[in-house]
Amino acid sequence: MTTMNSEDYQPPGDHDRIKVTFVLDEADWHSHATETVWAEPVGGDRFRLDNVPFYAYGVSYDDTVVATETDEGRLVQRVSERGGHSTYRIFVSDPEAVEGFRQSWAPLQALGCTLERATRRLLAVDVPPEADIHEVYSGLAKGEAAGVWDFEEAHVGHALKAPHPDAAATRPPSPR
Repeated sequence: MTTMNSEDYQPPGDHDRIKVTFVLDEADWHSHATETVWAEPVGGDRFRLDNVPFYAYGVSYDDTVVATETDEGRLVQRVSERGGHSTYRIFVSDPEAVEGFRQSWAPLQALGCTLERATRRLLAVDVPPEADIHEVYSGLAKGEAAGVWDFEEAHVGHALKAPHPDAAATRPPSPR
C-alpha cells in the first residue's frame, strides 16, 4: 500500500518543485481557507501538480495549472491542461481496523490506484489514466458498503462513456 503524508512528502528531485496554493471555501467540511500542493514548473506561470489534492475540487495529480505570484504565494487561477488522472477521497471509518482496510484497498491498488494520507481518517486517492474508472468506483463503493470507509469524488479526469451501474444519480456532500 502506498501512503504518504503531504507535509512530509518531498517529490523526487524536489529542488525543482514548488508549492502552489488553491483558495478554498473555509465554510466547507474541511474548514481550510487554502491548500498547498507540490508542483513542477513547466514554463511561465504554468505548473504541473505533483501530489494528490486533499481538499481542492476539480483538479488531480498531473494536471497543469496557471498560478500567479501574490503576497500569499502562488495562487492557482485555473487548470490549463488535464493530466488524465482522477481523484477520490476516502474517509476511513475506523483507523484501527487495518486488516479490513487492506482487504478493501487491495483491488484498488491492483488497478494502479495510490494513496496519500492527510490525517488518520482522510486519504486522497489517485486514479491513473490507464485504470478502469468504473472498476475503481465499484471498488470504492464496495469499501463503503462494507463500512470500511465513506468516499467522495473530487475530480474525474477519465473519459466517461456511460454511468457505472453502482453510481448513484447524486451523492450527498460529505458530512466531514
